[in-house]
Amino acid sequence: MSITLTSNYKEVLNTETVEYIDTLLEDNYALDDILEFIDERNETNFVAYYEEYVRCGEAIGYEAVDALIDENGECSCIEDCDERYQGFYHSVEEFAEEFYTETMCCNIPDGIVVDWTETWERSLYYDFTACNDGSTYRPWHIFRDH
Repeated sequence: MSITLTSNYKEVLNTETVEYIDTLLEDNYALDDILEFIDERNETNFVAYYEEYVRCGEAIGYEAVDALIDENGECSCIEDCDERYQGFYHSVEEFAEEFYTETMCCNIPDGIVVDWTETWERSLYYDFTACNDGSTYRPWHIFRDH
């Protein structure tokens, strides 16, 4: 169901949802953003996860949070995702190279060729979630799994 008119949301949405919206509006949340979230993610997810969505979105960017939700297919995955966020990259291979050369303090000598795709697939894929937000500038967002 699409909520296209902000003036009639009180007639369309559940009482619990409307009460929650009113509480958020008192705390200066934006009504348009709230209704857009409900349109995209539904009322149940709104009541359960909206404040966490906004908190994480403000911390790491809404593109990253939306990409994580889209990758996992559910909103529950966003809990504390700002703490698990590793950054955004051009590719998973770029993340794998950075992870092993900078994070793990491994200095790979020049002349040694590493297959970063295989490194991602064999050793990092199972501990991290990669989400593509569809943009052209560093579209890959990497999250450490729980």
